[in-house]
Amino acid sequence: MKRLDETEIESSSSDGLNNEEKKGGGEPATKSKLYLLKGLNTDSGNFATPASFEGIDKFSDVRDDESLFRSISESRVFKSSAEIDIMRYTNWVSSMAHVEVMRAAKPGMMEYQLESLFHHHTYTHGGCRHMSYTCICACGPSANILHYGHAGRPNSRLLEEGMIALLDMGAEYKCYASDITCSFPISGSFTDDQKSIYEAVLAAQIKVMAMLKPGVTWLDMHREAEREILKGLIGCGVLDGGGKDLDEVIETMLDADLGAIFMPHGLGHFIGIDTHDVGGYSPGKPARSERPGVRKLRTARQLDEGMVVTVEPGCYFIDPLIDAAMSDERQKRFLTERVNDFRGFGGVRLEDDVRITSDGCENLTLCPRAIEEVLDVMSGGSWPPATDVLPEMKRKWATCKEGRMEFLDM
Repeated sequence: MKRLDETEIESSSSDGLNNEEKKGGGEPATKSKLYLLKGLNTDSGNFATPASFEGIDKFSDVRDDESLFRSISESRVFKSSAEIDIMRYTNWVSSMAHVEVMRAAKPGMMEYQLESLFHHHTYTHGGCRHMSYTCICACGPSANILHYGHAGRPNSRLLEEGMIALLDMGAEYKCYASDITCSFPISGSFTDDQKSIYEAVLAAQIKVMAMLKPGVTWLDMHREAEREILKGLIGCGVLDGGGKDLDEVIETMLDADLGAIFMPHGLGHFIGIDTHDVGGYSPGKPARSERPGVRKLRTARQLDEGMVVTVEPGCYFIDPLIDAAMSDERQKRFLTERVNDFRGFGGVRLEDDVRITSDGCENLTLCPRAIEEVLDVMSGGSWPPATDVLPEMKRKWATCKEGRMEFLDM
């Protein structure tokens, strides 16, 4: 085999890109292009730095730094059937690991032990060597820190009676991410207040699942989630509905940006090769809003078949945000003294990975969601269950046998 030396490589590359060949009629052919991958993931903030080599300046007239990133980004927004197969498996492994952690969690453990159990299950039983992101094992007051679990807050709290756990953990398999959050009571039973907040967040998730389909916008879905959470907060006395028409009051609350006080993050994001995948604010797509709450959205796009998004409504009691609302003329009139009962509560989030289909959606995540499912699993009940008590969650039940996914008929 002939070995090309550096001179030959440089010469052949230069000839291929810079020299115009003649067409049959003698007209110059279109110049070749040097496509380089350069661009910002508007969600994660990661930046793709273009390749470079000695002598690249010679190709400045044929260099294109924009087209490749734009094309690949848009390709990653829409998943092939093969990609969905991998993501369905990754979600199955992570969902089963969440169940095992629910069963094991009890007062006296440390948050990092829950993280360790999740790592163990996904690697031992699923072959997932890596996590999609640093695990968030936020219990009690820790749960009002949205990205808890980092080096400054390393899942180091002691689990105590009466706490609610918010566990945001997802394994990675063959470079594809899962991103799942479960919330449950450490003691094995919900208090009345914990149940009220959990049910409000679950209602938000169910409402969004019912509406997801091609043509809806992510901004509208976020607003629907906020409405359900505000409705739940009125129901448990944290917010004052004033005895007026409930829908009208909730719209007034949204106009005052009150939803952002209790859900100060977006409804979800694209997911795939990155946990927070590219394509959220691509050129030519709707721009990011400047309004509180909705400016945290990872995209404002219209949904279409083949997209995979996380659906992760949450409700949190964050002292600085509550204090700010109590000083805001538009917001404080809705708050009652009851909100102070929830200081130190933490928060509840439920997060599933969802595929947009031609006429709706498929939930790839298979975690316990109904309160009776959560409590049954924590007391040792089997999972997946014999009966789907919450078909509104659109979970496509499956198991894995000898490395093959098999769907279950519920």
